[in-house]
Amino acid sequence: MAPATHVLTLPGPMLRRGFWLYVWRVETPAGELLYVGRTGDNSSPHASAPYTRMGQHLGSVATQNALRRHLEKRGLPLEACDFHLVSHGPLYDEVAKADGATRAALMAAHTPRRDIVGAMEKALAEGLSAAGYAVVNTVHCKWRLDAALWAPVRAAFAEHFPELNAIPPPLTARHRA
Repeated sequence: MAPATHVLTLPGPMLRRGFWLYVWRVETPAGELLYVGRTGDNSSPHASAPYTRMGQHLGSVATQNALRRHLEKRGLPLEACDFHLVSHGPLYDEVAKADGATRAALMAAHTPRRDIVGAMEKALAEGLSAAGYAVVNTVHCKWRLDAALWAPVRAAFAEHFPELNAIPPPLTARHRA
């Protein structure tokens, strides 16, 4: 491969920590693939920025590089793909780390936000799949979707994925608020 110049433009707000939803749109030699994700950990009271997750998804740490593993499983080298990250948020700020706050207290504040955004992540992945997009991951979540909170988020993603408008919200009874 010959040397080439490439340009990446990163909007400053994508550096803000908090609870975000995002969709990777990957142009591959085999066609377009999507990966749906969120920031806001399950196991800790932290919520990173989309930019941070962007690097992790393409990195070599097995517990963080889900997108890379999905592409490699399909025999698609990263260098043969073009990556577009559509992120929306922050829907909520990261929980503030107060002096003397215990991990349990931080998790108690973090968990409700995580659950709301996690339910939206599942609805987004299922909605994009139902609309005919090739979503490579399955989001496993039993948290209840708040339809009122979901509506503007869904509309924001539908600007980039217009077929999402063809799927009536909420997707299933399981998602009803």
